[in-house]
Amino acid sequence: MTPAPPRGAKQRALLTVERLRELYPAVTELEHKDPFQLLIATILSAQTTDRSVNLVTPELFKRYPTPADLAAADPAVVEQLIKPTGFFRLKTRRIIDASRKIVELFGGVVPNNMEDLTKLPGIGRKTANVILGVGFGVPGFPVDTHVTRLTNRLGLVRTRDPVKIEHQVCAMVPQEEWTGLSLRLILHGRRICIARRPRCEECVLNDFCPSSLTRPKPRRRTRAV
Repeated sequence: MTPAPPRGAKQRALLTVERLRELYPAVTELEHKDPFQLLIATILSAQTTDRSVNLVTPELFKRYPTPADLAAADPAVVEQLIKPTGFFRLKTRRIIDASRKIVELFGGVVPNNMEDLTKLPGIGRKTANVILGVGFGVPGFPVDTHVTRLTNRLGLVRTRDPVKIEHQVCAMVPQEEWTGLSLRLILHGRRICIARRPRCEECVLNDFCPSSLTRPKPRRRTRAV
């Protein structure tokens, strides 16, 4: 007999943690060696793939290994290095400005708390949570459009307010799972639970996801004889 799907949001949340941890062992695919590299790579990852970021960061970090180095960089050179990530002029300004602030405000050391991280240009609460969770091991729950979409589809929340989503989901799962769950939801949202046409038939969560259970089955096409 097939077991009944979990009814409560907390049960679904805990099962989601378990299934996605098995599917995506690494919480981030951005290659980095320290919090500074992670911060820069995260800014560059906006509106592009992690793979594209990983192609440009080795040379970027080779030329500019520290915040002080990147703060003093020629924007034209940086633009050419990161061009494949898209929006390269805006991203160049952001990573240079963020590096300057790290030098000016924090002595060249990436801060390890939410209040100080969000003082940096281009660093909002979501990005700060990624840096804290992955770079410093401080639990956090970054909420982006993927997390918003998936937590609603899974019936974990009924709101699109990022702060409310963060608080509600964090109340359901152990603190040590916050960062991993969020980043795995993002990966899953990019690959399977996409916005327009979610691939429910391939999803490891489809046996208990309310959205999948209520989605009409695709009709089979019949060939004309």
